[in-house]
Amino acid sequence: MTLDPELVEDAAARLDEAERTLTPIPQLSLQYPDMTIEDAYAVQRAWTERKLAAGRELRGRKIGLTSRAMQQAVSITEPDYGAIYDDMFFADSGVVPAGRFIRPRVEVELAFVLAEPLSGPGVTIYDVLDATRYVTPALEILDARVQMSDPATGHLRTIVDTISDNAADAGLVLGGRAVRPDEVDLRWVSALLYRNETIEESGVAAAVLNHPANGVAWLANKLAPYKVGLDPGQVILAGSFTRPVFARSGDTFHADYGPLGAITCRFA
Repeated sequence: MTLDPELVEDAAARLDEAERTLTPIPQLSLQYPDMTIEDAYAVQRAWTERKLAAGRELRGRKIGLTSRAMQQAVSITEPDYGAIYDDMFFADSGVVPAGRFIRPRVEVELAFVLAEPLSGPGVTIYDVLDATRYVTPALEILDARVQMSDPATGHLRTIVDTISDNAADAGLVLGGRAVRPDEVDLRWVSALLYRNETIEESGVAAAVLNHPANGVAWLANKLAPYKVGLDPGQVILAGSFTRPVFARSGDTFHADYGPLGAITCRFA
């Protein structure tokens, strides 16, 4: 790590304020050019501690940057992860308050809901499938509490900005048809993402590390050095198999998962 504890706490406090005031902070990667990925996770953990101290409940985890194309775009070789809190859940077929977010975007995913605990190291895809109560379609809502582009230079945020910003996680909608992990070949679950009756994106779940359960296994092993596991009842967003689509107030999103049903929500 290159950041001392005071700078880590300061960054977490500013991210928390940015979320409350809907005013993104300048890029940490420009403020601290030598900032490492470990620094970024330290900021994320400090922000998590603030949220838990304020009364939020940790309800799960998200995994991001699971596709090879996205990893190449930000010059990394592995996914990232963030936290899901109790106030992030929105109802299927309901209204998502657009005014709660700065620049919301929507991604198509599968969510794993655990029946048994998972703790690394050494967790495999088969351990994940055994520990999963069900898998269900999900839409993840992303946001940017760090400026996506620096106004002065046009510099785009980097991986340390995204990880610090809770891996951009801001909300989720669960819906469609929940299935046991052995009921379908999860690699071949596919979806069409509509925004206002136009197909904006489509994808297949094998784009997530060749099998979405691989992302959950990666996460359990990645958390192991911090003595953190995945608990029964937690929701784990396994990673997107489409690019993110910007959501504007008035937009309606509909994700058609074929045999696994559909999810609909409207931003207003």
